[in-house]
Amino acid sequence: MRFKWSILALILLTQLAFNVPTYKIAKLKYNGGGDWYANRTALPNLIDFCNKNLKTNLAAQEAIVEVGSPELFNYPYIYLTGHGNVLFNNAEAANLRKYLTGGGFLHIDDNYGLDKFIRREMKKVFPELTFTELPSDHAVYNQKYKFPGGLPKIHEHDGNRPQGFVLTWQGRIVCYYTFECDLGNGWEDYGTYPDDTQDRRLMALRMGANLIQYALTQ
Repeated sequence: MRFKWSILALILLTQLAFNVPTYKIAKLKYNGGGDWYANRTALPNLIDFCNKNLKTNLAAQEAIVEVGSPELFNYPYIYLTGHGNVLFNNAEAANLRKYLTGGGFLHIDDNYGLDKFIRREMKKVFPELTFTELPSDHAVYNQKYKFPGGLPKIHEHDGNRPQGFVLTWQGRIVCYYTFECDLGNGWEDYGTYPDDTQDRRLMALRMGANLIQYALTQ
């Protein structure tokens, strides 16, 4: 009987070991008054989608990390969203640059109204770089899910087309910026936005999965 329970305990410990998350992703907390906490259900839903469809082993809940924190370096993918002002002080900008040039990946998702602030602040991080639009045939749009037209449109704001901008440092994309798209809104719980269809939500999740896959493998 003791032998039988030992075998069962070993099996249980083995299963638990395989279920330990390999990675955790995080939402970026910043100063300036903008709602960094927006899209509350977005990342858990994206994580669940990736774990089921990409067979990733991401922790079920995202972390919250501040721009200037040394904890930033624990996460391979950082998500920044909001509608309003973003403000990095010099130490925070330097920390974010060190994180990104050291192998990190930042996804900025304009939730509407973020553009003029984030462009200004990212110039503090990379004064030598300028956002450029990613062509629709780039690998970001050709991971597990194919987007031949480039970044999909999820929410309508000003009638403009969606654009995916990047900052590239020494040949590697360190920051991907979704504009006029509102990708994170599409990741939220179904029904959060009454006009969203299941098809549009699936499109948003697939595009998000492509970003996770690209960030973890580029």
